[in-house]
Amino acid sequence: MDQHPVVSGEEWARARAALLAKEKEFTRLRDELARQRRDLPWEEVTKEYFFEGPEGTRSLTQLFDGRSQLIVYHFMFAPDWDEGCPSCSFWADTFNGSIEHLRARDVTMVAISRAPQPKLARYAKRMGWTFPWFSSGGTDFNDDFAVSFTPESLAGGTAAYNYGTIKPDREDLPGISVFCSRGGQVFHTYSAYSRGIDMMNGTYQYLDLVPKGRDEAGLEHPAAWLRRHDEYEG
Repeated sequence: MDQHPVVSGEEWARARAALLAKEKEFTRLRDELARQRRDLPWEEVTKEYFFEGPEGTRSLTQLFDGRSQLIVYHFMFAPDWDEGCPSCSFWADTFNGSIEHLRARDVTMVAISRAPQPKLARYAKRMGWTFPWFSSGGTDFNDDFAVSFTPESLAGGTAAYNYGTIKPDREDLPGISVFCSRGGQVFHTYSAYSRGIDMMNGTYQYLDLVPKGRDEAGLEHPAAWLRRHDEYEG
């Protein structure tokens, strides 16, 4: 960054206009991709799932809370953990304030984790979050949506994730799944994993604007800098 070229205002404006043309092309491509995403076929969810929330047990249908669309953030929080995943906590910071806006557009958004409800409630209070958070502990939900891995999968070294096969190094991984309720039936319409959920993180999008970008090159892994929001020094 120290050797970055410095130019006149006119030269800067020309360079910016050239990049703007590419940004507009990207926007059009993104709009088309969003349309294709909405046009994906659906699969009916025929298995019954029940989750533990602050106010008791809720079925998958009840999670819609009277709306027709449901977004689930698969939050990494295994039953024996004392804290939620720092990376998922980063994502939760960005979507916590979106809940009411989504509700205004016929969308309910919740987080679901395998940890028991009391742990989720304590951690949410610590983090200052108010989004609905449910426990899927004791159900097949996380397994069925490919965000948790059995001891056998971990021991065998391979598991299904992100529509392929990986070598999992932990028992939970993140993802986002979308559902639609129509005529009493529930349909799975979309799921994304790994870098597929990157675009949902507003902080990363802001970092992409600044000269240093995400500044993660040379780190042990891309998010090695990340801390829970109450753990940063200074």
